[in-house]
Amino acid sequence: MRSNGIPVEFEDLLSRAGRRVLAGTHPLCGALANPRTRFLAAEDLLDRARAARVRRTLEAELQDVLEPIERPIPPDSIFDMKQDYAELLPKSSRARTIYFESRREPGVKAAERIGLARMMRSESFHAFAEALAGRTLKSGWGLQVLRYGPGDYAGPHNDHHPENEKAKGGYIDLHLSLCTPGVEHQWLVYSRAGHFSEIVSVASPSTVTAYRLPFWHYTTPLVGTPKAGRWVLLGTFLYR
Repeated sequence: MRSNGIPVEFEDLLSRAGRRVLAGTHPLCGALANPRTRFLAAEDLLDRARAARVRRTLEAELQDVLEPIERPIPPDSIFDMKQDYAELLPKSSRARTIYFESRREPGVKAAERIGLARMMRSESFHAFAEALAGRTLKSGWGLQVLRYGPGDYAGPHNDHHPENEKAKGGYIDLHLSLCTPGVEHQWLVYSRAGHFSEIVSVASPSTVTAYRLPFWHYTTPLVGTPKAGRWVLLGTFLYR
């Protein structure tokens, strides 16, 4: 464990229940191997005290290097319509992020300096995703950091990438969600049997969510105090 609270290995961030996932003895192990199970959420897999230390480090060290995401709903989605009920909604969203596309980016440099990138690239992070997926996942997974502030959200989208040969058959996303005390609520809404009928809170201090993509889902606007925020540490894993 580094002095700033960010562990070298993801395993050191886990609670006793989370370690059972790595050991293969938790009920969630292999749950995403079932094509009918597209989404998992659990609030007891991370050690809350350790997760709080990580979140405080993110707040102190990464706020100034986050890039804004601003994708509003385009006006022509309404005014260029020619037929009633023929609307099409592209993905809209608002948040701040670090993309790990280049190690020269300020956000990536900061994430590496504080040890966050190393933890998210650790073998236990990959092993944890494999345990939930119930199948072998490729090495060299993608990383992203997000921070949702008040009013930030992600509109309906399905994360399908038919033009990407490696991802078009589906993949796994693993999210570590760390909320500040000022967050009142934020929800993940997803589809089942063709309807947005499922809803899960992502506003607890430390939540693990895992996705078998693609499927339709969205994240509601975060509600909380002006400085409230939800950090999301995201790994994207392709099937081997």
